Amino acid sequence: MKIVTLVENSCGSNNSCVAEHGLSIYIETKKHKLLLDSGQTDAVVKNAEILGVDLKTVDTIILSHGHYDHSGGILPISAINNTAQIIMQASAAEPHYNGERYIGIDKAILDLPNISLIDGDLMIDDELYLFSGIGNKRCFPTGNKNLCKLDNNEKVPDDFKHEQCLVITQNGFHYLLSGCAHNGILNILDKYQELFGSLPDYVISGFHMMKRDAEHTEEERKVIIETAKELSKMNTIFYSGHCTGIPAFELMKEIMQDKLIALYTGKIII
Repeated sequence: MKIVTLVENSCGSNNSCVAEHGLSIYIETKKHKLLLDSGQTDAVVKNAEILGVDLKTVDTIILSHGHYDHSGGILPISAINNTAQIIMQASAAEPHYNGERYIGIDKAILDLPNISLIDGDLMIDDELYLFSGIGNKRCFPTGNKNLCKLDNNEKVPDDFKHEQCLVITQNGFHYLLSGCAHNGILNILDKYQELFGSLPDYVISGFHMMKRDAEHTEEERKVIIETAKELSKMNTIFYSGHCTGIPAFELMKEIMQDKLIALYTGKIII
């Protein structure tokens, strides 16, 4: 198995990759070569070439949710690979906003012939499983406050029904991947346990705790700390970055220690 971070907000010190606010993870299993998300630009194509990843061989692209910084690389990838199945929740095609700013997907993606819109969970095969429908709201990420969607042409708070998580089973290990964990990583893990009766061995996900141009409030710090304490009790290794934000990551790292590992563009996880 192979897992490589093609796009993340930062770069490792010893590579020439392009960093951008976004996320894209490349995975090789016994049966598949796939991507979870695609970053926000053609950086995913440039970085793949630098890192020796042949995007022409990718057979599956999973879109974790309907935001530009996870979907923007899909059209550039499609220019060189128009056969990979692109799987997204149908609700990810709906308009999404951060305040007044549109942050949804490029609608041209919906015209691609290899797009698959699904509604709910999907077992792709014995290696890959997608689930959505995360219901609980404990330790809800503080970064969600300004995010909304259109409902009958009126902006309402986003319920993140468009978010889906990827579960990979390989060589006796279980990997859980989520782009931003907008529904809250603890709630996602609750859903995982409900489905599989255990916890994953590895989690790769942003935690959506980033706060731009301001320090976290005491309430926000409380959510971050409580989340970290809960995660630290699990026999699971967590890789996180992108929308987690550096201050939140550092605060969680103090609590989680070796159970929390930073993502960066070019990082080879396995």
